[in-house]
Amino acid sequence: MVHAIIDIGSNSIRLAIYKMDEDQLTILLNKKYTAGLAAYVKNEEMTQVGIDKTCQVLDEFKVLLDAFHITSVSAFATAALRNISNSAAAIEQITKKTGVVVTVLSGTEEATLDFIGATHATQAKTGLLLDIGGASTELVLYEDGLIVNAVSLPIGSLNAYGQYVHYLLPNKSERKAIKEAVLTELSKITDMDSSKQAFVCGVGGSIRAAGKINNYLFNLPPDTDEIKAPNVKKMIKLLENDEEDDLISSETLNILLKTVPDRIETILPGMIILHTLIKYFKSETIVVSKSGVREGYLYQNIIPQKKKSTKSIQTSKAKSQTTVEPTSQPVAVAKVRKAPKTPRTPKMPRVPKIAKKVVDKTNQGKIEPEKSVVEVQDGQSTES
Repeated sequence: MVHAIIDIGSNSIRLAIYKMDEDQLTILLNKKYTAGLAAYVKNEEMTQVGIDKTCQVLDEFKVLLDAFHITSVSAFATAALRNISNSAAAIEQITKKTGVVVTVLSGTEEATLDFIGATHATQAKTGLLLDIGGASTELVLYEDGLIVNAVSLPIGSLNAYGQYVHYLLPNKSERKAIKEAVLTELSKITDMDSSKQAFVCGVGGSIRAAGKINNYLFNLPPDTDEIKAPNVKKMIKLLENDEEDDLISSETLNILLKTVPDRIETILPGMIILHTLIKYFKSETIVVSKSGVREGYLYQNIIPQKKKSTKSIQTSKAKSQTTVEPTSQPVAVAKVRKAPKTPRTPKMPRVPKIAKKVVDKTNQGKIEPEKSVVEVQDGQSTES
C-alpha cells in the first residue's frame, strides 16, 4: 500500500510518500517547500498571505499526487496553524480552496507521534525526545518504552529568530535572550522532571541540520547520527555573530552554505534552544533520528486501519468462498462446524461431520506499488 503524508509545519511544508509493508515503511518521495509560515503570523493571526502560500504549496503537491495516481493521503498541521487565534477559519479556507482536509495536531499529539515514530526501531527505551520545530519545541520524557510526560513549548527556531535576532545570525546578547525565553517556558511546566537525561533522541529538521554541521566541523562520516553534547556549544560559539551588526565572516557563511543552505537564518536559534535543553537535562549524547511525527502518524493512525481493513476483507472473502467437504477424519487446525442433522429414519445413517475448506489468503487485498524510487529536486525542494 502507498500512502502520502502532507505535513504543514512552521518552517516548511512537506509531502512524503511511503510504501507500507506490514510495519515496514519505505520512503518513495520526500519533497520540501520552505514556506516559513511562522513569519506570516501577525498579532497571533495567520495573515491572508500565509494562507494563500499554504494553498499554493498544497495545489503543487496535488499535481504530483495526481501524476502518481495516489489517492490515499493524510494532511496535518502543527504549530503554524495551531498557535493562532484564527486557526479554524484558516483551515476552513485552505480546505475550501484546495480540497485538502487538514487536521490540526495538538502539542501533546505532536509530541506523542514524534515519540512513536522516532522510537519505533530504537534500542534506547529510556530518555528524552526533542523536536525543535519552527514555532514550537516538543519534549517527551519516556521510561521503559512508555511516555512519562509530553509537553510542547511555544518557541521554535523560526519564531525565536523573528523575535530575538536583528541580523542574519544571533550575537552573544541575542543568544542569551533566546536561552532565557526557553528557560522561562520550562519554568511554567510544574510536572516536568528535570533530573538527568543522558540520552536524547533528536527529531526534526533543526536537529538533523545540527547533525550535518557537527559531522562537517568535526570531520565525521556524513552518515554519523550522533552528536556529543559539548559539541553543540562549540558549534554555536564558532558560528554566532561576534559583532553588534550584520557582518558575517566568509568562513561562517561558507560552512552554512555547504551544510544547511536552506536554514541559514534558523539553524543557530534552533541550536541555542537545543543547547539550553540538553544543559537543563544534563544530557550527554544526542542521537539524530530520521523518523518523527510523519512516521508516527502512519504507525498510529494508518497502519492499524490498513490491518483491520485487510483482515475484514479477507474474512468476508473467506466466508463467501468457503465450500464444504465430507470427511471422516478430525480436523487438526481449522475449527470444525457441524452440519444440521437430517431427520432420523430407520434406514438413513447420520450425515458425517463436515469441515470447512481452508481458503488461501496469502495474496488477498495486496497492493503492489511501483518499485521505482522518485526523487524530486528543484530550486526550492531539498531533502534534509
